[in-house]
Amino acid sequence: MIRLLRSLCLVLFFAPALTAAERPNVILIMTDDQGYGDLACHGNQQIKTPHIDKLHSDSVRLTDYHVDPTCSPTRSALMTGRYSTRTGVWHTIMGRSIMHKDEVTLGDVFSEGGYTTGCFGKWHLGENYPYRPQDRGFDEVVIHGGGGVGQTPDFWGNNYFDDTYWHNGKPEKQTGYCTDVFFDHALSFIEANKEKPFFVYLPTNAAHGPFLVADKYSQPYKEMGIKSPRAEFYGMITNIDENVGRMREKLTEWGLDDNTLLIFTTDNGTAAGHRDGGYNAGMRAAKGSEYEGGHRVPCFWYWKGKLYGGRDVDQLTAHIDMLPTLADFCDLKVPEDRTIDGKSIRPLLEGQEDDWKERVITVHSQRIEHPEKWRKSAVMTERWRLINGQELYDIVADPGQKSNVASGHPNVVKRLVHQYDQWWESIDDRFGEYVPLYVGSQVQNPVLFTAHDWHTDQREIPWNQPHIQRDLPGSGTWIMSAYRAGKYRFTFRNRPPGVDHPLEATRIKIKVGEKTSEALLDPNQRQFYLVTELPEGEFPLQTWMDCTDGKTRGAYYVTVEFIE
Repeated sequence: MIRLLRSLCLVLFFAPALTAAERPNVILIMTDDQGYGDLACHGNQQIKTPHIDKLHSDSVRLTDYHVDPTCSPTRSALMTGRYSTRTGVWHTIMGRSIMHKDEVTLGDVFSEGGYTTGCFGKWHLGENYPYRPQDRGFDEVVIHGGGGVGQTPDFWGNNYFDDTYWHNGKPEKQTGYCTDVFFDHALSFIEANKEKPFFVYLPTNAAHGPFLVADKYSQPYKEMGIKSPRAEFYGMITNIDENVGRMREKLTEWGLDDNTLLIFTTDNGTAAGHRDGGYNAGMRAAKGSEYEGGHRVPCFWYWKGKLYGGRDVDQLTAHIDMLPTLADFCDLKVPEDRTIDGKSIRPLLEGQEDDWKERVITVHSQRIEHPEKWRKSAVMTERWRLINGQELYDIVADPGQKSNVASGHPNVVKRLVHQYDQWWESIDDRFGEYVPLYVGSQVQNPVLFTAHDWHTDQREIPWNQPHIQRDLPGSGTWIMSAYRAGKYRFTFRNRPPGVDHPLEATRIKIKVGEKTSEALLDPNQRQFYLVTELPEGEFPLQTWMDCTDGKTRGAYYVTVEFIE
């Protein structure tokens, strides 16, 4: 009876429908590698997050909200409302962190709905046209390259402080710490567009490793006896917290608090909060895992005067729900020509959960060239977790996933296996496709390929700049596609354009499609050029160099330019 009365009150409270003029602004903050337990409001007695704690107390909190266990898959699912593997994304490197160009993103949906859109921070869904955020519906863009500051596609030498980021596609020197810079740009964008509806996507690089932050943030934790790298990791989160507080103060100052929906979430489980006796909210495992600590993360929804805050939603929800839910709140059109796996959770957020039907949600962590069935997977209901098709956990009775009860519940296992089989069959129709790197576009010419996107079975590839600095051996294939037939110039380097460094090799072999060419090199030369005709279409590109250290490796960077 009490629950019924409460629901009736909430229905009355939310009864008036929003007019077009009342559509909210939306700010979506998603931090990197921050787990459910990396907040004081979730029981962590060491970390200091007063501003996010206040947001938590004011918000509707999704307590059983799940994402993929790593970065790019979560981002693709959140952007599209579709399971990440449908979009071509199931890794964070090896060309498998790039979404198919025919996907429709939150940026597209908001832009088409009349919103001004901005993306500030970590994109990690493609570096070149047509995969950049400015190609995906975002009007204003400030991002670093790759999956983290200092990775191979990022501007050379970036280290979180006074970096150079891409501002609407052009490198631009910044002043300050990475998180501060991204919030600065987001706030400038909001101030400039406060008289019209806006959507801000603010995916921070922090608290992704390497764990770098000013001493004033990490030292207090070291004085508490917390060791590195957890002290720096916590310091990065405290800096994020400071910026969240700054964001809320500005929204109030500008009179935007009443009509702005502010969402705070993270992209996967903790990367460092569980180390050395750290707090993980009683969950098993961390980032990258199929167990709860890999993919259950915070998600707070705050809308002053519209959402009844200070309340938990315990039903199972996920990243795939973000697009349909925001479309519901903001009167936006959801694509009808494709499967949308998520559903609007507006009824749950508004306290109208009586008619909510339980569902099954699946996440997995592939991180290989081609997906494998059952690999690092979790099939979830509100009570059960089926792990890798073999282990079953009663998450209500056993939130730490310590007791495998599969043998005692064969019918549950059978049902969830069947659900997974259906799910797998529905997402596997594009597993054989590559998401190619396009050349010859009139929008972006030349383009830069990096070893971050090599397709290979090699165990370790040079996905970050330290790998390149120590000349990590190996080679891989770029899958490229030419928009136009014609003559192209390829420039092969060991460092990105503008960075002076020798090839340190005596011979190079290049395969473009079915054509192979070889040439002798002077170890001191800085680059090697190849001009060749390309037909329109898709084909592989790979290089091998005989290096002066006796090892073989591919060129880490290749510039491809259509010349006539």
